[in-house]
Amino acid sequence: MNPALAQSKPLSAQESDPNVMGWMQGFPPPADKMITQPDSNYFSFPKLRWSVCHLREFLPTEEISRGIGAPSPLNYPSAAEFATLRGTIDALTFTPMNSDSPMTWEESLYTNYTDGMLILHKGEVVYERYFGCLKEDGKHAIMSMTKSITGLLGQILVSEGVLDDSLLVRDIIPEIGDSAFASATVRQVMDMTTGVKYSEDYSDPNADIWLYSAAASPLPKAEGYEGPNGYWQYLQQVQPEGNHGDAFHYKTINSDMLGWIISRVTGKSVTDLASERLWRPLGMEQDAYQTVDAMGVPFAGGGVTAGLRDLGRLGQLLLNEGNAHGTQLFPVDVVKTIKAGGDQSKFMGFPTIENGSYTSQYWVFHNDHGAFAARGVHGQTIYVDPTAEMVLVRLSSFPQAQNGFIDPTSLPAYQAVAEFLLARD
Repeated sequence: MNPALAQSKPLSAQESDPNVMGWMQGFPPPADKMITQPDSNYFSFPKLRWSVCHLREFLPTEEISRGIGAPSPLNYPSAAEFATLRGTIDALTFTPMNSDSPMTWEESLYTNYTDGMLILHKGEVVYERYFGCLKEDGKHAIMSMTKSITGLLGQILVSEGVLDDSLLVRDIIPEIGDSAFASATVRQVMDMTTGVKYSEDYSDPNADIWLYSAAASPLPKAEGYEGPNGYWQYLQQVQPEGNHGDAFHYKTINSDMLGWIISRVTGKSVTDLASERLWRPLGMEQDAYQTVDAMGVPFAGGGVTAGLRDLGRLGQLLLNEGNAHGTQLFPVDVVKTIKAGGDQSKFMGFPTIENGSYTSQYWVFHNDHGAFAARGVHGQTIYVDPTAEMVLVRLSSFPQAQNGFIDPTSLPAYQAVAEFLLARD
């Protein structure tokens, strides 16, 4: 192997396992094994493989309470059948995109640095595994899957008539002032078709994402800092770029704008609303938590940490079009709107999702199974396949932030499992 290539290749999933690396082990840990604030490098690889399970040790958070009731039980097959299913699914093969070499399902888990995998079929757990920092009773950062929780809350409010998605942002948030968001409709914010200036290229040190991160940081600002303090102050100074409604542009600031809108029309934080409308009625087994800025505003675009099984419960709620335990938690129209997708002609720049669209902060694949998903950087996903009656949740810590690197071995793997479950019927 070329020595330069060998040096640039990241550690494998097995090599970078935080238990193998020894991060934060000992009392105190050795200096070279500590991951701390305010260095803010805790999300650099391979440290992120430990940090994704420990975010509230770096940043202040707000709880998404599950309440005090008993959790709703998940259905499992017998221990023998469960073990057989795991072995069968692990051995499934598929061909990754742009490749002629088959790969097994289990190989794909390590290739994609999986920390947790849960699969439900017809409401029954048929596969569940934990790796790295994640344990059965642990929690994991879900990154931009947070957007889909925010989007779901927004779509519920629209379907219930509490929020009019044809209104302009300034009609609801007059404080937005002359920001580029002022003249966008709520629907354009929900579908990310706003014309706003914001670069989210994590590999560019000068990208807007880092200015946004500085504004959002709850830590004391550096001496001489004169920028905005908090998510909402940043949103008030966003400049225009292009025209609203012209095209889909994946920009996190839309999610935080939606979070502000949701809080304004309901009089509740997104954390309290998620607890009231989702975590409590679903009978989640763990509280979730969400990072906040210096003003105490929850990060509606990426701040949630939650348990694997609870995310499975959320995915099952989507598959069941809002029905949980025989109770309709919100109108069926909510999920039907999401499944229908957005304007495909406005969706471009994502070669691994060629025929996709985006609406209400969800990715819609428009494939033969009608699949749609919540997605987050480093490989987070809740993948819902209505045809196979399958919900798949993956939590991971892939070295690079772009899901385009992960999709070639993930999306065909999901399809392979879906086909297996259909054949199992």
